Amino acid sequence: MGKTHERIDGRLRTFMEEQHIFFTATAPLDGDGTVNLSPKGVSGSFVVLDEQRVAYLDFAGSTAETVAHLRENGRITLMWCAFQGPPNIVRVHGRGEPVFRDDPRFPELLGRFDGVDPSRHGLRAVIVVTAELIRDSCGFAVPYMTYDEDRALHGQRFARDDDASLSAYFEKKDHIATSIDGLPGLPLPLPAMPQAM
Repeated sequence: MGKTHERIDGRLRTFMEEQHIFFTATAPLDGDGTVNLSPKGVSGSFVVLDEQRVAYLDFAGSTAETVAHLRENGRITLMWCAFQGPPNIVRVHGRGEPVFRDDPRFPELLGRFDGVDPSRHGLRAVIVVTAELIRDSCGFAVPYMTYDEDRALHGQRFARDDDASLSAYFEKKDHIATSIDGLPGLPLPLPAMPQAM
């Protein structure tokens, strides 16, 4: 049954790092606002920074709801499910922060990610999450599903863009600079990717 953990280490850390997909959930403070749930799954785009903090790469997409909600209130929940092997669900409830390209911390954070080329996916920010509550549960009802491989489409689409064309793409989208509910989203124009990578 469910257990609360004080830190992200050992078996828990291994489980999180081995999953091919995880989910993020955020919401605005307004009770009538839009709750957002997003899948994240490019291999190499998630890291455990230390026993209380994790991070993932925020890539190009058609909205920026997670970024907008984190800028407003910082609340976030991350969830991993075991689709193979022993059943398990892990949730990290905490405070998240988008670290944008022009933030002095950005290059160092980006250096923590191995095995993924951020320029192929239209990297917008690094999302850093500090855990406030870490829990796992049985996951007995989660079905078995097999992982074949990452889809290549996202990387193929955004590998064509440089900083200027990526920023222009974002500026054309309705819910990148502003969320569905009108909150500030991704700051535009998009800063250039730091050279010291």
